[in-house]
Amino acid sequence: MTDFRANLRPGTRAVHVPQPVVDNSRPIAMPIYQTSGFTFDDPAAMAEAMGRPDGAFVYGRYSNPTVRSLEQAVADLEGAVAGVATGSGMGAINIVLLGLLKPGDHLVAQNSLYGGTAAMLGELTARFGITVTYVPGDDPAALRAAVRPETRLVYLETISNPMTLVADLPGMCAQARELGLVSVVDNTFATPLLCRPIEHGADIVVHSATKYLGGHTDVVGGIAVFADTALYEKVWHFAIELGASADPFAAWLTLRGMQTLELRMERHCSNAAFLAARLAEHPAVAAVHWPGLPSHPSYELAGKLLSGFGGVLSFDLAGGRAAGEAFMRSVRLALLAPSLGGVETLVLHPATTSHRSLTPEELRRSGIGEGTVRLAVGVEHPEDLWADLAQALRQPLQ
Repeated sequence: MTDFRANLRPGTRAVHVPQPVVDNSRPIAMPIYQTSGFTFDDPAAMAEAMGRPDGAFVYGRYSNPTVRSLEQAVADLEGAVAGVATGSGMGAINIVLLGLLKPGDHLVAQNSLYGGTAAMLGELTARFGITVTYVPGDDPAALRAAVRPETRLVYLETISNPMTLVADLPGMCAQARELGLVSVVDNTFATPLLCRPIEHGADIVVHSATKYLGGHTDVVGGIAVFADTALYEKVWHFAIELGASADPFAAWLTLRGMQTLELRMERHCSNAAFLAARLAEHPAVAAVHWPGLPSHPSYELAGKLLSGFGGVLSFDLAGGRAAGEAFMRSVRLALLAPSLGGVETLVLHPATTSHRSLTPEELRRSGIGEGTVRLAVGVEHPEDLWADLAQALRQPLQ
């Protein structure tokens, strides 16, 4: 079965998730094992199960058949050996950072990151003395120059949130490996359908499953998958003590969403291409940030690394913050809401929402301006979306 699945393309593997055998047959859809624990007849078997990430199911915080199915499915798509599902994307990020770093350590992170991640890195410095140096995600030489004796980890985003800068994963991960550092890549924006960072040398890949993996704005979850069994086991042991475990119903919703991941990503990407081109021609728009545009600084790298340019774009309005606020008040089909990756188109103002914890200097370093708007493009008809954006761009400032 393993050899057979290895020859399947990612979109097919996302549909056909391995299922447990039940009385010599398998369910078509993975069942929800909505139970807090499992009983044993043998005390020794129970004791062994509690110490092994791949052992028998014993307690929901350790694992669950539905949750493990999700972990295996995402690991399979990413080319990883195993995964740990969590209650949110930040849960996945934190089990990795807190599980691998100790007070006094240093890490190197790319200088355009999701606001929640940037805030957590600030907390690591304030609480534990774990220092951070920020470098461009496409500059291996800057990474090498930033490394210290106490450096342990490199943190990247395949496509950065919200400025859509693409990290040079082959270059940065090779440099990290040469220097003996663990490379962690947030692949949420790309998904395994557009990029598989482990194939480019990454050690750990994290996702907010809330986004494209779930895909229907009805679940909150996260997952970390690992190229190396030793790293996986180290983080798993920490994760079960931290208690960031995924809920079986959330895992089931994510599995259900993943079955249409390829179809949705095709529409997300094509809609984003359509809207990016229209926005780039509009007089009210000063700049559009989407790696599929030749004007984007990551355009050439994205063409080599990605099989699609993603469904999220951002743009700077010529009128600054006032124009951004007027635009967001005026959209009707697009929804003013956090998150992304669902079938609906969502819009937000990063400086006051997703990246609100950043200082003005940090916002500038990330490229986020007062008039920057992030558009998470859904699967609606592109002409309907453009009609909504165009009318919002015509509204007078108030």
